[in-house]
Amino acid sequence: MRKTRQANEMDTPAETTADIPVSPRSETLHRLLKLSNRLMAPFSVNLEHQYKISLNEFRLLMLIGRFPQSASHELAEMTGVNAMSVSRAVSALERHGRVRVVRDEENRRRKRLTLTKEGERLYRIMRPQTERVADYLLSDLHPHEIAMFDHILRTLIDTLEATDAEGRSLFLENTKPDDADG
Repeated sequence: MRKTRQANEMDTPAETTADIPVSPRSETLHRLLKLSNRLMAPFSVNLEHQYKISLNEFRLLMLIGRFPQSASHELAEMTGVNAMSVSRAVSALERHGRVRVVRDEENRRRKRLTLTKEGERLYRIMRPQTERVADYLLSDLHPHEIAMFDHILRTLIDTLEATDAEGRSLFLENTKPDDADG
């Protein structure tokens, strides 16, 4: 027989998380994060396992296909992914024979990334899938709504990428947690 425990004062917090108000902006952020996660489903279900490629590798492969001769730091800027993650993904793509890293003859410090024949083959296979995702996602929007949505996305990205006079991220500076313990 299962024993039930009697509740005491310690079991009942003064304020439950349900009592903490959530702002409309927080709700919008939650929906944006959900959108981002849902957008990855076709990739993980249809491409990731079949081609043994990670999400970051996929993103970079698609960008290198669109912008041949890009450098890793440029891809980091385009994707918003940190340089270390880009470096790992480039290494994996190179190890699997999907990209080639070539030192730029005009700027010896710069390394250009190009697709190999295998990388080009995957790009040609995966490109239509990304187009299908975009078409499906935006299919219920009118052209002016797509333009408005794109404007909003650009504005949000600009806000996140803004820096102060010393080059520090205003986003990271303004979203630091309070020093309080609670």
